[in-house]
Amino acid sequence: MKSAMIRARVEDKLKKDVEDILYSLGISPSEAINIFYSQIRLNNGIPFDVKVPNYTTLKTFKNTDKNKGVKKFKNKADLFQSLKL
Repeated sequence: MKSAMIRARVEDKLKKDVEDILYSLGISPSEAINIFYSQIRLNNGIPFDVKVPNYTTLKTFKNTDKNKGVKKFKNKADLFQSLKL
């Protein structure tokens, strides 16, 4: 029987975005939290890597936030050609 309650504060936009995704999957926020908690118990920890980004990654994030060094392609064929794939 489920009786424990969890309360957490999150940003409004994050909540809305995540709930939209969950509902499109047919999962309620409560069900998602239960899945997450079950995975924590199963994995005996967070079920995904939690890492501090390294210098290169942080620099890339900052540059892309400024649209600096971002390449745009019309379609995936152009992207693959650029990557020589």
